Amino acid sequence: MKSPEQTWRWIKSHIKQEWKTAFVSAVLFGLLIHMPILLSDIPNHDGLDSIYFDQNMITSGRWFLTIACGFSSYYTLPWVIGLIAIFNLALAGVALTEFLEVKSKGCIVLISGLLVSFPAVASTFAYVFTMDGYMLALFLAILSVLLTARFKWGFLGGMVCLALSMGTYQAYLPFAVLLSIYGILMLAMSEMPFKEKLQRGARYLYMGALGSVLYYVVLQLLLRLQGKTLDDYQGINGMGSIGEKGLFSILKSMYHDFFAFTLKGNVLFHNIFSIIALILLAGLTLFTFIRLIVLKKWWRSPWFYCMAILLAAGLPVAANLILLISPDVNYHLLMRYQWVLFLILMIAFVSRYSPAGTMGMEAVGTFAGTESNREISGRVVRITPDTGCALRSWCLLTAAAVLVVNYAVTDNIAYSNLAKRYEKTYAYCIRLLDRIEQTEGYYQGIPIAMVGVVGNEEFPTTDITGAVTSGMIGITGDSLLYRGDNYELFIRHYLGATLNILPAEAMTDAYYADFYRKMGSFPAEDSIQIVDGIMYIKTENIE
Repeated sequence: MKSPEQTWRWIKSHIKQEWKTAFVSAVLFGLLIHMPILLSDIPNHDGLDSIYFDQNMITSGRWFLTIACGFSSYYTLPWVIGLIAIFNLALAGVALTEFLEVKSKGCIVLISGLLVSFPAVASTFAYVFTMDGYMLALFLAILSVLLTARFKWGFLGGMVCLALSMGTYQAYLPFAVLLSIYGILMLAMSEMPFKEKLQRGARYLYMGALGSVLYYVVLQLLLRLQGKTLDDYQGINGMGSIGEKGLFSILKSMYHDFFAFTLKGNVLFHNIFSIIALILLAGLTLFTFIRLIVLKKWWRSPWFYCMAILLAAGLPVAANLILLISPDVNYHLLMRYQWVLFLILMIAFVSRYSPAGTMGMEAVGTFAGTESNREISGRVVRITPDTGCALRSWCLLTAAAVLVVNYAVTDNIAYSNLAKRYEKTYAYCIRLLDRIEQTEGYYQGIPIAMVGVVGNEEFPTTDITGAVTSGMIGITGDSLLYRGDNYELFIRHYLGATLNILPAEAMTDAYYADFYRKMGSFPAEDSIQIVDGIMYIKTENIE
């Protein structure tokens, strides 16, 4: 048996330089961009319910989440949870760059930067109580594809990783699917024998099918052991069923949603800089692809056109796979992280077929030994200067860097707004709690019935970040308060007072009662009244 020191030296000797670059880059980007949320105790509306939460969400199909989040305890500890989340995200960056076989340090750094800075990460980090588990799910989804690609029987390990990923958060399944499609595409473009291409490509199908079956079998087994059933949250109880909509209608909505979010989702781009960067990145990818078509004469093959049509038709479906699994889902940004892959895969594709790979090379005979020489397929070649190739490399790195900076700024605008949401909510609840306690007839424990929203007429919208953050769930808007229990939890945990807020059903009959309709909305003088032993608080104008 090796000593700890010997084991550590063995591990260090087997760590590739590319892995170090990806890991360190992801950690540094993660700390620099997301430090505001890690150093603050700023909940969002769901966070109020999760100051302590055991993450047992098996009724939502997330049977592994309680284990994935258990390393950081079940308390909301932003710094501890955040560091674990960034560590998991860095591992995801390592696995991703290894699968994509990116060798350029600049590209590896920027791929890690995009992975860490994409606004979906900021929205996930706003749900701080669960972000370490979700980032572990992301890593497992990527690892499932990497194992499948690297080893003959790797799809078995990939199957387990995919099942654990889906058991933590099902939304990262499209991540694995898109990477698998890219892997199959790279096989199709390779020079290996056709039979081997089929055998390697089939592994991705085995991994996906077996992993999904394993996830579902474990889910059903645990549901029976705990005596529970899937609930209707996000339509999870209809998992895998087409329902009344029909397959054609669902596919149509998937395509519509794909293009609507890509072009108008207010996430991929916000300003002229990000638009130019995206156009430049897409242009470089298209140029590289067309150049390969010409060099390899793919345009002569009918298979090329079949592959191109299938790829164009399949990508929107793969990206929106969640809508096929659960058509009634509220499809928010936490479930759209896979859009960053379109950017990352463009960088990887251009880098893979970059000047260092197929351009600007000249055969020089059989001699070797200088830094300007490279051996490819048994031939020694010399890299010759190519101004066009250098320009394209600069454009690629610049476009990616602009997007990283743009997303980093977007994340911090969102974090700034989240902090202001907390401050506004704190000030509002201070005023409300004081009025409650000063109301004649109030006593500790009096039943309180109220609607959770904050009235727009009395408290007009003051958020100025909507143009940037409108698509970022959990992090946009003015207030943390949407339900009566939000008030109860915020006042308990942040003001140190306990209120007996009744369930929402208590307002069913009273909401349209004459006395309630005549009440003014808070802070009106008559916005709080005690009727038949129940304190009614009106926070909105129902007219």
